[in-house]
Amino acid sequence: MSQPIGIGTLSAQAGATAGSTTGMLGEREVVRNTGKQAIVSFLEVQTCYTVLRNSGKVVVFDTRIPIQLAFYALVEHDMQAAPLWDPKMCQFVGILTVTDFIDVLRYYRETGSDVLTLASRSIADILADEGILSTVLKKNPPRRYASANGEDTGEDQHSSFLSVDADANLDRACHLLHDQTMDFLPVMLPSDMRVLATITYTCILEHLVSNFREQRRLFDDTIYDLGIGTYGEDVVVAYPHQTLHEVLHTLHLHGLSAVPVIDENTKKIRGVYSRSDITFLTKASDAEDAVSNLNLTLDVLMAQQRTDVTTPDALHTCSTRHTLQFVFEYFAQWKFNRLICVDEEKRVVGVVSARDLVAYFL
Repeated sequence: MSQPIGIGTLSAQAGATAGSTTGMLGEREVVRNTGKQAIVSFLEVQTCYTVLRNSGKVVVFDTRIPIQLAFYALVEHDMQAAPLWDPKMCQFVGILTVTDFIDVLRYYRETGSDVLTLASRSIADILADEGILSTVLKKNPPRRYASANGEDTGEDQHSSFLSVDADANLDRACHLLHDQTMDFLPVMLPSDMRVLATITYTCILEHLVSNFREQRRLFDDTIYDLGIGTYGEDVVVAYPHQTLHEVLHTLHLHGLSAVPVIDENTKKIRGVYSRSDITFLTKASDAEDAVSNLNLTLDVLMAQQRTDVTTPDALHTCSTRHTLQFVFEYFAQWKFNRLICVDEEKRVVGVVSARDLVAYFL
């Protein structure tokens, strides 16, 4: 269910209009820099311990178990990712995510391989398959964060294990997530190499918002003016008539976790589709049925999606005129993964992700 930010509230939430004098502009720049520096300093003194929940669970997979069983375990525990443990090497060797399993299904569809064999293939088998690693599991960075030559400089979490100590500061955690183009960062207890949790941009943003949501004047510029997000022709969109396979390929190609779905005629927002959406898998009776469901259109799939607005991947919209402070307040209420920026006609003009918001302060 879409949760649009009311246009009528813009006057109250939009950033202060730039003054006509140099003095006013100078003051605004000082306030902006003060707000940014306050966050930077906060990240430098806060440890990763501070973003961990008081209670929680961690699922770790032995690389010898079937990948299909691992996926079902993630779904059962309502988790997006889990560290991988190699018993022969006696160490963690990577991370497996829900989207990895979806991408493996895409590989079986594209190559025409017998999907029934997937039931007996272990995680180690899949991660040793160069055909899979070099195609559907190859990491592509978002265009906005790619290096100057367009190549990804981050480590591949399927072949290496990147983590952070629990007593490391949040600035290090943020830079690891951002510089290595990671979505999940394991937090380790240094004394016994135990994984305490996996943190994400959303975890860090939630911590920032809980500490800074009351400091209104420091964050009174609009997200557009601050350059937070992706806008205009750089925004990747999908259409209701496209198949799930087509959309998943587009998301992988552009290194995106989700894409706004727009009406082909009016260009108005219809919804948002996430790579981690497993609706097509829960509706399947077996692996063959799951691969077949990759041919379903977004129109069909979106009608089957959960409409609970508390779902992080639910559609939430904003305007380019909304302030960073308002986004902080809105995130505190809904805990979203991204905001879709729309104009007065509900046409998509931009996308602001949790990663964009955290990256602004790095």
